[in-house]
Amino acid sequence: MITGEQLIGAGARYGRAGELQAWSMLQGQALPERFGGGDAADVDAACRLAQAAFDPFRQTPPETRARLLEAVAQGLLDLGEVLIERAHLESALPIVRLQGERGRTVGQLRLFARVLREGHWQGQRWDPAQPERQPLPRPDLRLRQIGLGPVAIFGASNFPLAFSVAGGDTASALAAGCPVVAKAHPAHPGTSELVGRVIQQAVRELDLPEGVFSLLHDAGTALGQALVAHPAIQAVGFTGSRRGGLALLATAQARPQPIPVFAELSAVNPVFLLPGALKSRAAALAQGFADSLTLGVGQFCTNPGLLLALEGPELDAFLAAAGPALQAKPAAPMLTPGITAAYASGSARLCAQPGVQVQAQGPGALLATAPASAFLDNPALHEEVFGPTALLLRCRDEAELLRVAEALEGQLTASLHAEPEDAALARRLLPVLERKAGRILGRGFPTGVEVCDAMVHGGPWPATTSPQHSSVGSLAIQRFLRPVCYQDLPDWLLPEALQDEQLRPSAL
Repeated sequence: MITGEQLIGAGARYGRAGELQAWSMLQGQALPERFGGGDAADVDAACRLAQAAFDPFRQTPPETRARLLEAVAQGLLDLGEVLIERAHLESALPIVRLQGERGRTVGQLRLFARVLREGHWQGQRWDPAQPERQPLPRPDLRLRQIGLGPVAIFGASNFPLAFSVAGGDTASALAAGCPVVAKAHPAHPGTSELVGRVIQQAVRELDLPEGVFSLLHDAGTALGQALVAHPAIQAVGFTGSRRGGLALLATAQARPQPIPVFAELSAVNPVFLLPGALKSRAAALAQGFADSLTLGVGQFCTNPGLLLALEGPELDAFLAAAGPALQAKPAAPMLTPGITAAYASGSARLCAQPGVQVQAQGPGALLATAPASAFLDNPALHEEVFGPTALLLRCRDEAELLRVAEALEGQLTASLHAEPEDAALARRLLPVLERKAGRILGRGFPTGVEVCDAMVHGGPWPATTSPQHSSVGSLAIQRFLRPVCYQDLPDWLLPEALQDEQLRPSAL
């Protein structure tokens, strides 16, 4: 049952700072449920509970936290179609897509349960004492990772499950031993409450401190800013617009104690179509591009928003195939009225830029082209259009293609379609792309992010605010950990993971 209440620790209460009414993008109308917006007192209550919970929670055995994550995963499955139908109603995302997203969310939770049991996340290191060393003896030094502290998590509009209340940010923070204060996204408040109650129940059943998890609602930005500014919060996880992420980053940096903001902001995810690849499979590349561009109505952070290719008959063949492929894509509702309006204005602004021409347009997608020189001269062409719109740059020669690559901002992904005859150019591009992107694809298109150990979902500024980290995969836990060194502590006082009995087998 959806009540519209906030979940603050073990309790639930209706917010007093205005109301947010749920909206159905599927039906194009308001839903009956209303959600009470949180105020400064709600933020303070949730953060104080999180602060009180931090030390006991981070010191629980890793097995306990693994069981918490698995209980949340099972709880999401136990909700059954209630969860899927509510997310479908609020987001208009297809049922099949949401079922897959639930599977990914459950998989993320179970992944971090495995990470906890394996133990490598603690990063234990040991430099045994050398009392006879000259001119000075060396002390016994041992290192492990501990949680940063309570984390503020912001739900994303485009993933109501996998990047939301129980998504990868929450899973990795809880695994690290960090209590979570989550802000529900106003696009799917009912979905968020259903998921939040699952986490709240799991915390209760495992007899963990109630401040391990709280969920707050707000239709605007005031609550989010207050949450990031609260002194108990020690890190932030955010996926959303560049404007929103930079506002939170500014607040975090202006605090008396600045804190890290792990924000995913925006990317155009360039796709390089080299001549050999176009010559051998232009039609297949065109279809793959059209499928990727329109997946989820183009509302993926890894959407291929920029294509680059050399002028020539190979490119002409690609464009000839891309037109019909895009025209066959039907229109579908976007996630929110605001996103719909921003997409329309962004596409119009792109097409109005000097040198830009509409190449192909269907009911649900748009492909524009421009000379590479226009991109190099006009910063407006570097901006992301969030939705199924892409810009293809026509490059005169390899030198111009490389200049465009150097001019790119930091990206989540870069795709490099090449055949053996493209080897010389591809080898010149690869070092550039390593500097520009967190993930480089050799075949395929960037939509679709595997949840596993080797995945990196991050990238240089401004794709993210923290290019050394990933928000997907087991590496994501590192965002919410910090190293502590223990010098000459007696074995009985050391954390269990650093005691002699634990370290000696790996040191031999």
